[in-house]
This record gives sequence, C-alpha cells and structure tokens, in this order.
Amino acid sequence: MLSVLQYRKIGKDVARHVSAGVDGRVIARTSIDAKNSDSPPGVNDEEKARQPNQREAEKDNDDKICVRLDDEENDPLNPKNWSLASRSKNIAVLSLLIFVQAWAGGAESMANAKASAEFGVSKTAENLSTAMYLFGIGSGALVAGPVSETVGRNPTYLVSTFCFLFFVLGSAMAPNFAAQVVCRYFVGLASSATLSINGGSVRDQFRPVKRSWVFPIIAWANVTAPVLAPIAGGWIAAHPRLHWQWMDWITLIIGGAAWLLAIFCLPETYLPLLLDWKAKHIRRITGDNRYVSEHGSAGSLTSRLKDKLPLTTKFFVTEPVVGVLGGYLVLLYVLLFSFLSGFDYIFKETYELPIGFVGSCFGAIAAGTTFITLFAPVFFSWTRHKTEHIQGASVQPEFRLWPGIVAAPLLPVALFWLGWTNYRSISIWSGLAACFVFGVVLVSIYISSYEYIIDSYGDHAATALSSITFVRYIVAGGMVMAARPMYEGIGVHWTMTWLGCCAAILAPAPLLFKIYGKRLREKSKYAK
Repeated sequence: MLSVLQYRKIGKDVARHVSAGVDGRVIARTSIDAKNSDSPPGVNDEEKARQPNQREAEKDNDDKICVRLDDEENDPLNPKNWSLASRSKNIAVLSLLIFVQAWAGGAESMANAKASAEFGVSKTAENLSTAMYLFGIGSGALVAGPVSETVGRNPTYLVSTFCFLFFVLGSAMAPNFAAQVVCRYFVGLASSATLSINGGSVRDQFRPVKRSWVFPIIAWANVTAPVLAPIAGGWIAAHPRLHWQWMDWITLIIGGAAWLLAIFCLPETYLPLLLDWKAKHIRRITGDNRYVSEHGSAGSLTSRLKDKLPLTTKFFVTEPVVGVLGGYLVLLYVLLFSFLSGFDYIFKETYELPIGFVGSCFGAIAAGTTFITLFAPVFFSWTRHKTEHIQGASVQPEFRLWPGIVAAPLLPVALFWLGWTNYRSISIWSGLAACFVFGVVLVSIYISSYEYIIDSYGDHAATALSSITFVRYIVAGGMVMAARPMYEGIGVHWTMTWLGCCAAILAPAPLLFKIYGKRLREKSKYAK
C-alpha cells in the first residue's frame, strides 16, 4: 500500500535529521525538507525555531512535546503542499472509487421485472433491493466520519471497498430474494465510507480557491454513476442470453480494478494522522516518549462516536443552513432514485419503449451532469478573480452559492416540463430535454451545498455533511419504495407536479442564504 511507503518515508526523513544532529524539538515543530529552509541543519535550525514568528512546541503539565506544523504554507508533510500532479492523481483515483460504489445504486434497477419474476415477488417488493442499498449508506454515514478521523482516510477507503466487493459478489450469487436484500444492504453500508467522507479528502488536499475546480468532478462521480448504470443495465436486461445479475459481475470487475489502483496509488491525506506518524517516529528514533501529537492524544473511536453521533442529528434540526440545503439534497436524491422506477412510467408506458431504450433515457441526465461539470474551469477562474491572489486565500461562503442560485429555479421548471409534456403526441425529446436540465441542476446544487457547508463550518463540516448524507439516503430509500405506488396511483403528471411544487418552495433558499447567510453563521456556535 502507498500509505505504508508514506509512513516509512516519514520515518526515514526523521532518522536523517536526527543523524545530522538536529534536536528532536526542532524536528517536532519545523518542517522536514521545508521549502523555505535555507540554513543547514543543526544549531541554526534550533535558533530559527525559537524566533517569535514561529510556533513553539507546546507542553502540557507532563512536559509533553506536541508535534505540529511549523509552516503550514510550505511544510511538505501537509497534503495541501503536495504537487498539483500528485493531488490530481489522488482525486482521479478517489473519483473512480466514488463512481464504482455510486454505480452500484442503479446497477440492478433495469432488471426489476426479471428479478421479481425469478424470485417470485412483486415489482414494488423488488425495489427493496435499491432501497436497502440506500438505507445502508445512510446508516453507515453516521460512523464513517469518526472512523476516518481515527484510523485515517486510506484504510477506511481500502477496507470498506474490499467489503463492498465481497457483498457485491454475494449479491451476484444470491439464490433468493432474502439473500439479495441482505447483500444489497451491506453493499450500501460498505459504500457509505467512500460516498460520505470524500468531501473531507478534498478539504485535506485543496485550499478554498482550488476546491471550486475539484468539487464539480467529485459531484459528477457521485451523481452521474447511478444514472449511467441503468444504461448498461437496460441492454443487459434486454439481452436474451445474459442473466440480469451480470450487472453485479460488471460492478465487481470495475470495483476490483479501482480497489487495486487505490492500494498502489492512494496515499493517506488526513494531516492529524500524518503528524501522529511523525511523532511515533521521533519517539522511536530518539527514545524520548514526550513527543506526542494532538491526534494521538485524542480519544478512542468509541469516545469520538459518543461526541459526534448526537451532533449529527442535532445539526440537521438546529442549524438552518444544514437543514435547508440538506432538504434540497434530499429532494434531489429522492428524484434521482425514484426515477429508477419512474422511467418505466415516464418513457416505457407512454412511448412503448423496450427496456434497453428506457435505460438509455438516463443518458439525458448524465449529459446534463457532464455539461455543467465542464464548467469547472469557469468556476475556478471566477473564484480566483473574486479572491486575493495569495496562497490559501479564503472564499466567502456565500460566493459558493451562485451555481445554486442560478440553477434552483430550473428544478421546478424541469419537473413541470417533464410531467406536463408526458403525452404520446409530444416528442420524447421534450422529456429528455427536461431530464438534461435536471442533470444540470443536480450537480449545481450539489457543489453549492457542499462547498458552502465546508467553508461555513470548517472543522465541523464533516459532522454537518454526515448529517445531510444520513438524512438524504434514508429518505431516498423510503421514497424508492413509494415510487411505483405513487406513479401508479396518481400518474406521471401529478407525481411530477407534486415534486415540482416542493422544488418551487425550496427554490429561493440559495438566494436567501446569499443575503442572510452571514447573519446565520454569526449566530451559530459551530460555524466559522
């Protein structure tokens, strides 16, 4: 694993400095191979470290020496200071992991009729396969953050993805409905780590301005994969000689390739853990046990969960920003996953399309998400223009809302458009165009909400995002079960009208946060 090599490299750097005669206190509070260090190791380094403008090692009553960054802007231990090529590679690998595990959400949707016939259950009952996947992600999101902040991002991704592959294999070989449903829940549970803490990995490596470039890519992987899977699933379900569970085998193949790539290419990016590794090496090499890190001195996983879990539910209830923007994401995910069943009524029944073409209709949403993602350089350029031209310049959180402000009114338009042009006498391209607009809105609201919350809540952002992830997947799972009865009971027109009205109520939210967001943040004890 790359993280093992990373751990050893930190140890070698510490050993090299100790052998050169650098005092352990200097190593603990100055960067290894710091870019601005132009004096030779030794006494000069120690004198430099004592200068007033540099942070001194902190001691507690037990004379513990805390290992921390001395120069946050230049220390190569800080992932934000790694080369752009290295960080881009990390985001590419992470995006592939996200894509594969989000793909699993829509992998079996087009096989609903075949699976229900084979297992002897109704089509509505077979929707439980997708619902349990979503319930698994929602329940796992509560603990994924604290786990990654205890053992690190890298082992969390690798272990959870291995478990994901194991349960995808179980789903592919499921002999009955009960086995399928149980495996699908654990597929979702194992996916929860990757799908809920990826925002933390972006924050680990990128400063605020560059996040405006990276987040559209992460958002694309999160929301496009579930709508690309039905395209392949539709044609597999339509093929007379391919079993419907082939979609699980495809998921297993691309998931296995992504996991192997992550083992060799994905490093640890959680800075507190990297500092803890450095402290361990200093203790080992110098024999002085006074060297500690804040991460190593923090509580166990149990204590972290005890502190974080109540906050997760509290945030959604007491923080207006989290509640409203979270509600927006809940609506979007309800629409996204209810379409897995809804397209049977929107396109298959209305236009009498075969199952392969019904799956291909999801390409319209994917085209919309891809179109807006291509604007990432524009988002970055605009953000760069609006901030100071200095390294690590902060971005006003309300600035992040512009994509959402522009896109929010388009959501009710897209839903009313899709619902009230759903007649055989009207070209199918009208409905596909509405789906394209929905894809644009999906990514726009996603990046606005995530970036706004990360910039607003800082160190509490992981808790806020876990709260949103938990609620949106649990509610979306419930709506997947209600989708078929709803479309059958009130029809496509009124289903889209009801959802469009909900979208219209939420449409002013990004603009209102742009106007009043700063006041709300000032009143919150968790926001920066």
